[in-house]
Amino acid sequence: MNRDVVTMSSKGNTQPQDIAGLASPINDQQLGLLQQTSSQLSANQLAWVSGYFWGLSQAQPQQQASPVASAVSAVANLPAGKLSIIYASQTGNAKGVAEALEQEAHTLGIQAELFDASDYKGKNLAKETHVIIVASTNGEGEAPDNAIELHEFLQSKKAPKLNNLKYGVIGLGDSSYEFFCQTGKDFDSYLSKLGATPFIERIDCDVDYEGVATAWRETALDKLKEELNSSSQADVVTLPVGQSSSAVHYSKQNPYTASLLTSQKITGRDSGKDVRHVEIDLEGSGLTYQPGDALGVWYENSAELVDAILAKVGLSGIESIDVDGESLSLRNALISKYEVTNANPQLVSLYAELSGSKKLEKLSQDKNKLREYASKTQVIDVLSEKKAKLSAEQLISLLRKLTPRLYSIASSQSEVDEEVHLTVGLVEYQQGEDTRYGGASSYLTHRLQEGGEVKVFVENNNNFKLPEDDATDIIMIGPGTGIAPFRSFVQERDNRDASGKNWLFFGDRTFTQDFLYQVEWQKYLKSGVVNQIDVAFSRDQHEKIYVQHRLLEQGEQVWQWLQNGAHVYVCGDANYMAKDVHSALVQIAQTYGAKTEQQAEEFINELRKAKRYQRDVY
Repeated sequence: MNRDVVTMSSKGNTQPQDIAGLASPINDQQLGLLQQTSSQLSANQLAWVSGYFWGLSQAQPQQQASPVASAVSAVANLPAGKLSIIYASQTGNAKGVAEALEQEAHTLGIQAELFDASDYKGKNLAKETHVIIVASTNGEGEAPDNAIELHEFLQSKKAPKLNNLKYGVIGLGDSSYEFFCQTGKDFDSYLSKLGATPFIERIDCDVDYEGVATAWRETALDKLKEELNSSSQADVVTLPVGQSSSAVHYSKQNPYTASLLTSQKITGRDSGKDVRHVEIDLEGSGLTYQPGDALGVWYENSAELVDAILAKVGLSGIESIDVDGESLSLRNALISKYEVTNANPQLVSLYAELSGSKKLEKLSQDKNKLREYASKTQVIDVLSEKKAKLSAEQLISLLRKLTPRLYSIASSQSEVDEEVHLTVGLVEYQQGEDTRYGGASSYLTHRLQEGGEVKVFVENNNNFKLPEDDATDIIMIGPGTGIAPFRSFVQERDNRDASGKNWLFFGDRTFTQDFLYQVEWQKYLKSGVVNQIDVAFSRDQHEKIYVQHRLLEQGEQVWQWLQNGAHVYVCGDANYMAKDVHSALVQIAQTYGAKTEQQAEEFINELRKAKRYQRDVY
């Protein structure tokens, strides 16, 4: 049976003991010296010292110095400090970078400890020697939910002086947004104002972050290894304990090749939207997930779209290019390795230079207009602004690497076992006489056939989780495909026989064409698993009605549920719906809680800190 290493300690006056009838080879003075030294060591250092002792025990007797003196001398060369890694993560990317950093630090013999920002007490920064913060940015420059408290603490009068702290910051973001990597910039600024010193310059990573983040980590750890004087541990070999060599860990970097079971349209024939219920087979993978998690999907681009792009820039596609050390034809690389649907501001600006387009050059001079244009335009339409013949290298220089799409999981594993379900809305719109499609959504709904292979991984989302107490009531607000995680929530609560009440707010265009999973929700309502459903179908009457309007209509009852400890969940569009729902909650707190606007905002913010108000918005 595999066992983890167990460190045992005792308290009080300890004398040398006989173990299994053997006399202790250590006298009182030696034991006292050992105890005095060990009290100043971390668990990692103690483990190192134990290995050091074992090594000494294998030497010839005449070559040995006093074991205790040698150990104490060796301990003096251990690092004077340690590295604490704190991640502020909304969807899991920052957490992944932080975990990789921790593993790489341990490989180099650097003592490192990993913290979720929500579990880290800001005042402890004063006790640290070296800290790295890995921070993603949420919404319009907001800190991720798990970092709100730390973010606020560092701006408060309670924040300690940090003159002895050295730090580094990795920011993750999307340059298509105005507040690019704002949370990382904030942490950098706050730490600096408190007197801390950066030991490495902050890096702001775009969507295609892995290469630059890896290089930054390598540089940072090289500096830390020198600063923390960890060379004395360089020869230590860390052996994994309690792990099976046959176990496979599937991840973003090592996805599982699953198969598509079904892709079924769940909007009506006359609906203006094509929404699919997608089922994927995970049998034999060992992959597990919890309600609230997301499924990462690596997809392939449309070959037809790739051919159209090649024709636009005068390339055949047979040109050979190198992608991460692999030689591929340009056409195959565009299908499987590069983002060829969504444009971005950098692409627009670069193509303005390459093509000499006056329109694009003018757009590039106005950041707001540039972002707006890029967000509504696909790559092929940018290339259509002015025809230009490009080399394969020039075309590739315009494009970002392909990144997986994350979809909120729409099933509970306790209900569907070795399957995972998604609710996928096809991105589709007209561009002149042409129809444009979303890359991943068109792959899952149209191009991937039943039985076809799809590479997937589970992205845990600890910021969107059911209450631990099954007796807690929940309010779920999810219009459109935002309904997905709430299907998983209700399946889970049903299978757990949770006693807490469940209240759903759902909205879409029309009742007859767009009520996603209508039969299931009616069944849950009839059986009492769901206690109440409030729907808002915006086009079924003259005036537009949305979920925030239904929320306000039920404001008094919503407030009562909140007073009784209910948790609130919001999933869906970040730009409009989530903001309007937030405003509605603030208004409810003002109206029924007799609070000022500022007090109401503070109340809602406290709900977020307590993880009673969680959002999965995009």
